[in-house]
Amino acid sequence: MLGFWVILYLMLTLLLGLAAIRLVHNSKDFLSAGRKLPFLLNSFALFAFWFGSETVFGASSEFIRHGLLGVIEDPFGGFLCLLLFGLLFVRPLYRKNIITLGDLFRERYGAKVEFVASFFMLLSFFGYIAAQLIALSILFESVFGLSSTSGIIFSSVIVTAYTAGGGMWAISITDFIQSIVIVLGLILLAIYLTGLAGPGSVFVAPKENFFQFYPTTGRASDWFEYLAAWLTLGFGSLASQDIFQRANAAKSEKTAVRSTYFGAFLYLIIALLPLYLGLLVYQIHPAFAQGDTQYSLMSLVSNYAPLWLQVLFYGALISAIFSTCSGALLAPSTILSENMIKPLFFPQASDRQFLIISRLSVVLIAVAATLLAMGSDSIYGLVAESSILGLVAILVPMYSALFHNTTSRWGAILSMGLGLGSYLAFEYLFPIPFPAMLIGFGSSIAGMALGRAIKK
Repeated sequence: MLGFWVILYLMLTLLLGLAAIRLVHNSKDFLSAGRKLPFLLNSFALFAFWFGSETVFGASSEFIRHGLLGVIEDPFGGFLCLLLFGLLFVRPLYRKNIITLGDLFRERYGAKVEFVASFFMLLSFFGYIAAQLIALSILFESVFGLSSTSGIIFSSVIVTAYTAGGGMWAISITDFIQSIVIVLGLILLAIYLTGLAGPGSVFVAPKENFFQFYPTTGRASDWFEYLAAWLTLGFGSLASQDIFQRANAAKSEKTAVRSTYFGAFLYLIIALLPLYLGLLVYQIHPAFAQGDTQYSLMSLVSNYAPLWLQVLFYGALISAIFSTCSGALLAPSTILSENMIKPLFFPQASDRQFLIISRLSVVLIAVAATLLAMGSDSIYGLVAESSILGLVAILVPMYSALFHNTTSRWGAILSMGLGLGSYLAFEYLFPIPFPAMLIGFGSSIAGMALGRAIKK
């Protein structure tokens, strides 16, 4: 019976997304909804983008195992990212009237730097999309008994179909509906399960220091790890095409700023619910907190929630993951088509031809992410690795391009090269007991400063 309702919801989502094809008349409609999105649609699009598998499965799993210190990266770092993006970047980027962040690099640093930056930005999305596909495969395994591979392929086909069809319009409309399902499903589930646990016992710490929000050991290494957790999403995802693309689809600059702030606070509030549900696991069935905790919430719901609430919960899960996956799929596809395929192979392409290229790019990115998902299993880890690339290679030259009157091509090249190179070296070749991403970020800043000095 549960499987029937899940299939019905999937079909409705697919049909709604495909219906948005009628709103796509040109490439601008496909990539940025013609910059016509009103406040509510744009706000929920930003909220739904962040509220994905890493929040429901990843963050709740980390919270069950490590307490609050395990979830600094997400949801708290994710909230910081949206807040800073609204405060610093939305206005100057919206005024540029560009399609991608790669366009910004071309405008300020030239075509060669545009291509390199676009390539790095492209790489940062594969792990993120793969994480969503893995989460959907976990869900479909639980409901239908599908194998991991079958679940990943099934999920990829659905999300690719409506994203390639309706683009940003399909994403925004489905996000709005999906956000309502997310909020309603998680709130009702939290209320019901709280009744089973007993409100008085919920916030009893299951482990020592479980609710500790910052390190108290006094060790410098703990504080560096804490800082790295904040920066991974908090700073790393600032230079992300998907956040920019959703904010850029707003009907005005004022709407873009307001919807980013609203989306940030909505995300923080609703993202605390999976953590709360993780806490309920200890109170209702502590055995579910052992082993692979990515399955803990589903095990709890399957064993203790009535059918109608299970339907809502799985609807919320599907909504959360598909909304994130679709946006994460469109963003790199836009970069691939606008900053790589078009300038290299079809510089004289008409708008209609570019629309076809953009849709085919969605399919190409989906295939690559699907293959990656088949060889990975850590949702939280894939998301973190994706954001780190933005932190060590893209953020500094992006900031410089927006806020410095004079730009340095060499500064951008050295910033990206030294940042990424030092991170990879100290993370994989010469491991050190220190977050390599901090070295990468510092090297990126130093590279920009060095390049600007060379120019002078």
